[in-house]
Amino acid sequence: MTARTEAAGERRTRSGAVLRTPIAALLTTLLAASAVLLGAGGAEAAGYRYWSFWEGSGKTWAYATQGPSLLRPDDGTVQGFRFSVSEDSSDADQPRHAPDFGTICASTPAKDGAKRIGLVIDPGTAEDAPDGEKPPALRTACAQVAPDASSAEALASVAKPLRYDSSAMICAISGYPRTGCGEQVSGDGSTKDGSAKPTDAPSAPAADDGDSGGGPSAGLLLGIGAVLLLGIAAVFQARRRR
Repeated sequence: MTARTEAAGERRTRSGAVLRTPIAALLTTLLAASAVLLGAGGAEAAGYRYWSFWEGSGKTWAYATQGPSLLRPDDGTVQGFRFSVSEDSSDADQPRHAPDFGTICASTPAKDGAKRIGLVIDPGTAEDAPDGEKPPALRTACAQVAPDASSAEALASVAKPLRYDSSAMICAISGYPRTGCGEQVSGDGSTKDGSAKPTDAPSAPAADDGDSGGGPSAGLLLGIGAVLLLGIAAVFQARRRR
């Protein structure tokens, strides 16, 4: 056995078995602890349960960059609302109906002094529903509203009752869901009490923070780094004493 091998933290018995030195044992323990902590942070939460807001773009959907109370769509456009659980806009579920204005508003003739907005209202699946609630069926509607009406006003004309929170985030469309508003949901589907609501825009999830469940928090990563640095320092100190 060479000095280099021993410096790496291993010694062998006469039978050839490998014995771990205290240095190697320390490093092994530190690496195992880091893996456990990282795994625990990554599995913390699944996301938020909320109504996301979409704009039709040709035959596809694009996540809206403004809330429905701010956006004033043009005549002939299609907008969608989808209830589901997601971490943020990058993994949000789209409405399960194409943004086809011709089909949605086929039975609503144009009228002077008004605009037509096609709406797709998708309450999502039973998997995303709050406990004890069943999502209603997906439906479409053609809202005929004043030329300067917002998306929220168009929605209100065909899908009452609506429920909002104090930040103007849509909590319920046509009364669904009965309770809750953008609550954080854990990995097993249960609601996490006391969590922050999505707040960056109406019908959009909040930016990731330490409790968002998108991965290990900054504090957790810093703690792991500090532990590893202490372990490395201990290794060098032990080598100097040889």
